[in-house]
Amino acid sequence: MASVIAGTKRKAGPAPEALAQLETNGSSPIKRARVAPDFSDRSLYKDSALEEEHGIILRRYYPPELTNERAKQYATGSLERPIDALAKALSGTKSERQKVSAGDAVIFWFKMDVRTFDNRGLSQAAALAKSKGIPLICVYYCSPQDWEAHLTSAVRVDFTLRCLKILQADLAELDIPLWVEEVPNRREVPARLLDLADKYGAKHIFCNVEYEVDELRREASLVRQALERGIAFDAIHDTCVVDPGELKTGAGGQISVYSPWHRKWCAYLNAHPESLDACPAPEGNPSGTRERLSALFDCDIPSAPQTKSLTAEEKQKFESMWPPGEHEAMDRLQKFIKERISRYHDTRNLPGGDGTSTLSAHLAAGTIAARTCVREALESAPGKKREISDSRKQGHSMWYGEVAWRDFYKHVLCNWPYICMSKPFKPEYSNIEWEYDTEQFKAWTEGRTGFPIVDAAMRQAKESGYMHNRCRMIVASFLAKDLLIDWRMGERWFMENLIDGDFASNNGGWGFSASCGVDPQPYFRIFNPLLQSEKFDTDGSYIRKWVPELKDVKGNAIHDPYGRKAEAIAKKAGYPKPMVVHKDAREKCLTRYKEGIGRSTA
Repeated sequence: MASVIAGTKRKAGPAPEALAQLETNGSSPIKRARVAPDFSDRSLYKDSALEEEHGIILRRYYPPELTNERAKQYATGSLERPIDALAKALSGTKSERQKVSAGDAVIFWFKMDVRTFDNRGLSQAAALAKSKGIPLICVYYCSPQDWEAHLTSAVRVDFTLRCLKILQADLAELDIPLWVEEVPNRREVPARLLDLADKYGAKHIFCNVEYEVDELRREASLVRQALERGIAFDAIHDTCVVDPGELKTGAGGQISVYSPWHRKWCAYLNAHPESLDACPAPEGNPSGTRERLSALFDCDIPSAPQTKSLTAEEKQKFESMWPPGEHEAMDRLQKFIKERISRYHDTRNLPGGDGTSTLSAHLAAGTIAARTCVREALESAPGKKREISDSRKQGHSMWYGEVAWRDFYKHVLCNWPYICMSKPFKPEYSNIEWEYDTEQFKAWTEGRTGFPIVDAAMRQAKESGYMHNRCRMIVASFLAKDLLIDWRMGERWFMENLIDGDFASNNGGWGFSASCGVDPQPYFRIFNPLLQSEKFDTDGSYIRKWVPELKDVKGNAIHDPYGRKAEAIAKKAGYPKPMVVHKDAREKCLTRYKEGIGRSTA
């Protein structure tokens, strides 16, 4: 019998003071309380016990569910946003950091930006080192705890480690060392970084900004910690094409609807074309660097921890599917631009074809910059006028408009950081009563729902570590609205299984499909899996590829074998019947949502 728990609204009480600065969902929270809270004592936090039981809140690393009141304080700005804390730390120490001497070396800290070309932070670090005639040292810290806390998939960890090997080799050709160190305790990463600087006499450290909550707080703290040791720490905006905070409403606030935000994004880039300029890769280090820093060159890339390891067969498969490194990323981009981008507006929603760029894994790992993608697409667009357009009727503009969604969700994360804390963007949606049917969820993860398009997508994800974007929307809508299973369970599953897991984009996509996020589809718009299948996989080629037991089903019966006279074939092949009746599930969903959003959010 399935374990079914219909979740009723649970109001979390005010966060204990010891938790106030630890309500995060990233890495390395900055501990400000005198006594560290004991997250393992679940008896104190019974209001979030259900979320903990189903893996929505990882109490090993994070506190219980954030209250709606505290989320509101972030939304109104009465509680300091982490992005503002970093900006304040940088601006408040600017004059002191400018006085710091050159030192004996400059350090660049790689994170989710493992490339040499068009990397702002790396380019600035290299320029300073060159101007002072001192070596550039690069570093990357592997933290198994961070991978666990961030729900990083094994296939993504493997991809990252393979990308690091490419990066290390590229830098070595320039006599630039890449020191890769495993740090078991993620809270020790800042101290390791500063100790490395002290050891080699580095007085300047650069990195690029990550926009998750804990990363922003960590960097804000590092600015001051470094200065106390006579080191200037600079965090550079690089990840987005347009930096967070640049696009505002008329009243000066963050825009929460994509269409007007996108128009401003296009207008900003047309007014500031230099935003798309490429940053040069570093030049070679001074002669003698290898001898002086020999210990840093003698560095192996660590293996994945046991909890994130792949079998030898899986490693071989994914290496073939997803070659690593920035050279592969650029080749993939150029091939897409040459062969497919002009038709992107017509082919992007067809999962059975090859109409997309498949660059998401590289964007997530940072082997290519979003800025590079937009610049290259713009330069290859037809016509003489190089102007960013919001047109959805032309392949080039349609594609870089999709890249813009990545910026949008990171801007949203910066302004409404509580979405990084297991909270929906709209507080009224926290009242929806979700189901926690473990057998139905398992069937969804295994591609055994009885809805062929859903099952094909889920099996593609399991086999390849990737899922087409149209299918992501279909399976997310099915889980949240047909099954009424807590969307955050699906959000976690994507992160733990896909090669391109990116918190902001993943959270934004799930919020859109479950109608709980920023600028979502209305809750009453519920994808019909059958209609989606017929529209976007008309000939059934995608389904037949990933659900081979239906390969002998003819014609349009492939979309609904049990409802279109192919029951015998499906049953003989062991394909399950649909687990719900979509029409009935839709009515149940509408009722549940109406009841939830009608309740008080106090």
